[in-house]
Amino acid sequence: MRYLYAPWRRKYILGRKKRGCFICKAIKERNDEENLVLYRGKHSIVLLNRYPYNFGHILVAPKRHVANLEDLAEEEVLEMFHLIKRFIEGMKRLDPPDGFNVGINLGKYAGASLEEHLHIHVVPRWKNDAAFMEILADTRVVNFDIRESYNKLRKIFHED
Repeated sequence: MRYLYAPWRRKYILGRKKRGCFICKAIKERNDEENLVLYRGKHSIVLLNRYPYNFGHILVAPKRHVANLEDLAEEEVLEMFHLIKRFIEGMKRLDPPDGFNVGINLGKYAGASLEEHLHIHVVPRWKNDAAFMEILADTRVVNFDIRESYNKLRKIFHED
């Protein structure tokens, strides 16, 4: 069995967090570029992760402030998975990865950094995306600009 470690995220995990729900803040403020909102659906929202593992790391969340999977309405579940499917199809055209991680951390002890607002992570993965610096030097080399990424990925949800 192989393990992929992400020690560079420890600083974020242990650091001081801003109070409140950043997803609800993004929904309320309507300042999409600042809050990295890629798409607003009827029942859910897609955001670019501000602390990404890789290029294209997004979060898909219901607009309602819901913590538990079992509390989601059918229309929320359907829309969220439709948006995940749309993103994966778009990434395969835009910058084809070798795979995807799609997951939900439910509860603090499952790794949820925002446990009170359910969200699904979608992380594109490329062969060899853990390189020398990450493995030996405990340093993550971010090879993309978050604003360029935002503009590029937003097109997936706003194609004609």
